Amino acid sequence: MLANMEVCPALSSNDGLKHRKLTPFRVFRGLICLVLLLSTAFMFLVYFGPIAAVLLCFFSIHLSRKTTSLLFGLWLSLWPFLFEKVNKTKVIFSGETVPPMERVVLIANHRTEVDWMYVWDLALRKGCLGYIKFVLKSSLMKLPIFGWAFHILEFIPVERKWEIDEPILRQMLSTFANPLDPLWLAVFPEGTDFTEQKCKRNQKFAAENGLPVLKNVLLPKTKGFYTCLEILRGSLDAVYDITIAYKHRSPSFVDNLCGVDPSEVHIHVQRIPIKDMPLSESEAATWLINAFQHKDELLSQFVAEGHFPQQGTEGELSTFRGLVNFSVVVALTGIFVFLTFCSSIWFKIYISLACAYLSFATYLNFRPLPVLGIGKPMLCNEKPKKL
Repeated sequence: MLANMEVCPALSSNDGLKHRKLTPFRVFRGLICLVLLLSTAFMFLVYFGPIAAVLLCFFSIHLSRKTTSLLFGLWLSLWPFLFEKVNKTKVIFSGETVPPMERVVLIANHRTEVDWMYVWDLALRKGCLGYIKFVLKSSLMKLPIFGWAFHILEFIPVERKWEIDEPILRQMLSTFANPLDPLWLAVFPEGTDFTEQKCKRNQKFAAENGLPVLKNVLLPKTKGFYTCLEILRGSLDAVYDITIAYKHRSPSFVDNLCGVDPSEVHIHVQRIPIKDMPLSESEAATWLINAFQHKDELLSQFVAEGHFPQQGTEGELSTFRGLVNFSVVVALTGIFVFLTFCSSIWFKIYISLACAYLSFATYLNFRPLPVLGIGKPMLCNEKPKKL
């Protein structure tokens, strides 16, 4: 039992030396990247957000989502470009090659605070970057500017207390059920990032309750995953089971921003057709626990061999396309800056109103509905009335 309860040291979040030294130049470069990302995000949000996610939504949620996905997919693609082309991080895919433009629920292990950003690298390759929606802890909605983006992109905030989260999750998932809307719903069933301390507590709980004792992942929480399947099953194509590992050290947000770590990100992908997913809650819970047992084995294999099986399922990103996209985002931001500071006062008034709305809507989780649905609840934390 003692051997089984050891945390795998080669995957611990603080293992190993940094891939590159955090030099003054890298700190300066990181600050420039942060300013660029924040400024472009701000201008895209205040100029496009009210139009794409509010005005169009009054007429058609489908049109609003398509427009929002297109516009903000341009901005999101800056992150894979930063990781793979600027930081020179190798992103290596293995397992199955999944088809583009599917509607999926994606489950992944949670090694560190930035795992979810590397899901963007896969989504960009599949033409679904703007369609990703994450289930994330509600405190992240309070981040300046980024919290507005999470709201506009319809990320689902949770408190990690099921009695509070269930009605919010069900209400928001019900709005994603239209099969015409492309969807990548990403869930991290562990509910928190991996640390040795959490792993030891988790192993003790598992041993006391007859559950698998895992070394490289935590036991998944099953209720949220089953709720996603229950509500969306009729409109999904598949479930993607993603396993993420890093060489040689799990990165932090600052590591990513400054290009310090990681040297390589390995992403193993397994596609499960939705028809093969279990129907009952108990069977879905068993399936999810078994999936995390398999992740644990894959990560142990990664430690031993330095890679996942079946490498090379996805190609590299196009540098040319990345530069074109970067140029478009920067050019649009430059135009918006000019309009804001060097043009009519009406642009300043518009910016002020947009900031006020985005702050209000994000804080209250307010989402407008089409005109025909105006009588329905417009706050996501309010349960829709049953007919």
